[in-house]
Amino acid sequence: MGAKSGALSYSVASNPVYYNEGGLHVLFAGASQTLPGHALGPKLYDYYLLHYVEKGAGTFRTELHTYDLYAGDCFLIHPGQLVSYKSHARNPWQYRWIAFTGSQAAQHVEEAGFRPEKSVFHAGTSGDLSNWLAVMQGAFAERKESAHFTSLGTLYLILAEAQNHLSEGQTLTSGESSIRRTVKQMIQYMSTQYAYPVSIEQMSESLGYNRAYLSRIFKQETGLTPVTYLLKLRIDKSRQLLRERPDLSIEQVSASVGMPDALYFSKQFKRFHGEAPSLYREKLLARPSHSTSTADHSSQ
Repeated sequence: MGAKSGALSYSVASNPVYYNEGGLHVLFAGASQTLPGHALGPKLYDYYLLHYVEKGAGTFRTELHTYDLYAGDCFLIHPGQLVSYKSHARNPWQYRWIAFTGSQAAQHVEEAGFRPEKSVFHAGTSGDLSNWLAVMQGAFAERKESAHFTSLGTLYLILAEAQNHLSEGQTLTSGESSIRRTVKQMIQYMSTQYAYPVSIEQMSESLGYNRAYLSRIFKQETGLTPVTYLLKLRIDKSRQLLRERPDLSIEQVSASVGMPDALYFSKQFKRFHGEAPSLYREKLLARPSHSTSTADHSSQ
């Protein structure tokens, strides 16, 4: 990839991993210190191209808006978007950039808050974005296979930073209510933390809500209290272990679903399923296997 016309300095490194229709893929990363008045476009790109201004100033134009940008600003070019950008005549900008594509790129970009009509945010000059982009370019330059994962992790950090700025002060725009969204967060929390001896109080603190409020909206949406839902989830997971891991003791099964007290676990298991976990397992083991190994002599 050739140097930009008139650039005082220019460097770029391509991802050593070939792009083959993946969900998200960083194509290359680069950096440049431009000359005064250095311009590109109007032109189109067939990938997403994100710039972070480290120093200086310039102007970024899309078909919808014109932005005067300075150190700490980020701008994203969408595929098929006619754009131009020009460095300031007396204070030319120095920037880093990445190009990325993939079948999930548009979704991630939208979730981060970018729109064709909203392509700029101010990230500040703390150095985080500059460092992330430098790490990505350095990984590509080393030509290691692991550079692909490095670039994806870094891109997600950048998109998270964009979302923090672009969604600031905004409310949910989807048709999903905030209550339903919170309940989904509660279900996800319990589904990922059930193996630990977590409590509803801990979940409430983690999600930043009052326990009474969470209990009320959870029962409103699911018909169960959070305590009952968590207990049922643990018992359901224990049944799966009892079926699939006959080598585990009842105590090990109990501990694996976040209930270190095996006696309490057995009591709750019987409450939900009418029998002790040991009897449940015995019945499973006593069932005849449906073997299909019987020889079919009729074909001989």
